[in-house]
Amino acid sequence: MTSKSLLIIGSIFMALAVAFGAFGAHIVQDILTPERFQVYQTGVEYHFYHALGLLILGAVSYHIPDSKWIKWSGFAFITGIIIFSGSLYLLTLIDLGRLGMITPLGGVAFIAGWIFLAIAAVKSPS
Repeated sequence: MTSKSLLIIGSIFMALAVAFGAFGAHIVQDILTPERFQVYQTGVEYHFYHALGLLILGAVSYHIPDSKWIKWSGFAFITGIIIFSGSLYLLTLIDLGRLGMITPLGGVAFIAGWIFLAIAAVKSPS
């Protein structure tokens, strides 16, 4: 995963986060219970954080080129967004209660992504 690809993917995920946030604020809020809407909002919130994380990785990878740990961090963030936020979106919008069982796996991917970034920084020559 290159700096350019991280920046492109991060930008696309940011656009999607804005779209899901707007969809939630203008449409979803009126059809969900307050509790379920809060779950949806949690998905949007973590989607935003980790899309920004992808953009950070893109910038950092210019300073730590060819780091396998940056690449692993990017894959972990992408996986986390899809599994964590994606499962929360689906859980609230189509009421797939069993889907909530995989949500923690996305959280683990987020944690791993941040740890991989820390390892990249520690192993950086500068």
